[in-house]
Amino acid sequence: MSHWAGLLSTAARVNLLVLLVSVLFSWSSLSDRVPEFALTKIEESDIKDDSGNEPVTEDDADPEDLEVFYPTHQWQTLRPGQAVPAGSHVRLNLQTGEREAKLPDSENGRSDTREERRRKRLGKVDVDANSFTSQELKEALAKMKESEKAERKAQEEEVRKKFRPIEQLKEEFEKLNMKMETDYEIMVKLISKFNSSASTLDEKVAALYDLEYYVHQVDNAKDFLSMGGLRLVIEGLNSSEAALKEHAAFVLGAALSSNPKVQIEAIEGGALQKLLVILATEQPLAVRKKALFALSSMLRHFPYAQQQFLKLGGLQVLRSLFRQKGMETLHVRVVTLLYDLIMEKMLLEDSQHGEQMEEKIQQYREVRLVPAVVEQDWCAVAPNLLAMPEHDTREKVLKLVGVLMAFCREHYRGDPALGTTLGLLRSEYEELAAEEQREGDKDGYFRELLGSINTIIQELR
Repeated sequence: MSHWAGLLSTAARVNLLVLLVSVLFSWSSLSDRVPEFALTKIEESDIKDDSGNEPVTEDDADPEDLEVFYPTHQWQTLRPGQAVPAGSHVRLNLQTGEREAKLPDSENGRSDTREERRRKRLGKVDVDANSFTSQELKEALAKMKESEKAERKAQEEEVRKKFRPIEQLKEEFEKLNMKMETDYEIMVKLISKFNSSASTLDEKVAALYDLEYYVHQVDNAKDFLSMGGLRLVIEGLNSSEAALKEHAAFVLGAALSSNPKVQIEAIEGGALQKLLVILATEQPLAVRKKALFALSSMLRHFPYAQQQFLKLGGLQVLRSLFRQKGMETLHVRVVTLLYDLIMEKMLLEDSQHGEQMEEKIQQYREVRLVPAVVEQDWCAVAPNLLAMPEHDTREKVLKLVGVLMAFCREHYRGDPALGTTLGLLRSEYEELAAEEQREGDKDGYFRELLGSINTIIQELR
């Protein structure tokens, strides 16, 4: 009896287990068909449409067919294939079986309106009030390109208005018949203005000032001579107007510089005599400066002019400048001129030369410049300038004293003031030369001057 009771109990247990399994299976089938009885949330990737196919996702759909979903802070149903903006909340409604989406709640509890969100996302692009497609974006981009093209065209048109093409400029220049004036043509006009009786004093002075610039060139100076300009400026040296004499001498000196042809014509035209008259008579300092400049240009490298200069008493005229007050600025120029003329002759006589130079050397031999310098007591005049404070002046005087040493040694030895001056200069330039050496300049300017002083002192012993 107890055996059957055990079997019955076992069977009852089996039947109860089968019943429970059946109930669970039925419940599971029912939950698949009725959403409200679902026990778990179904993932979006597991949802199928009514036809049994997977729903169209954003990645599978044609980009041009996607419709943008504009979420709000309320749950809204999503249509198949509708694109959801990034950051939106998406859920599956278990009662209806449809997907829904909404905007996330902002931190301050407020949310932007749809139009504000579209403005932030799209900027100035003009799109449909509800949605935009890629085609609409393409059209908007095309409008932007057309706008840029129109703006660029307007800028090009503006540039064309400001700048004319080169062809048009060429035509206008040809109509004006414009051309560059040559130096010759300019000098012709300047000479005409200077020689015109209708020109004012200022206009004549301005013409001479401009002529001085052009006649510095050798070829222009020759053209100036052929035009008759040289004769006019030599005549200008006789003018009663100091400004005309000053600038006439300035032009003459520029034309004479290193130009033998002009030098010959000038001395034959009486320029040398007129210049010596200006230097020997009472004239403003500016006039005498320019006259001395023209005289120096005439005498350099022109032995015939040097010979005529001595015959006309040119050395006495220059010597007289040292006895006049207010002529100190001319003293250095005179000393420099004498040094250059003496060295010019000495270098030519000591150099190697051919037969073609014999005539010129013979001309220099006829120039008795050094004897005339010694005779007129220039040995005493030059050393007095060593008391001047300018280093450049001292340098030029030391050079002249050096070349005159062979002729003026006895005079220099008998001049106690010269010995004292040389001793003071040696002390001064020893310090300056030492300072140069400390600065790394072993062959400096002051060392050179010190060498000249020591040489003169040595020769006077």
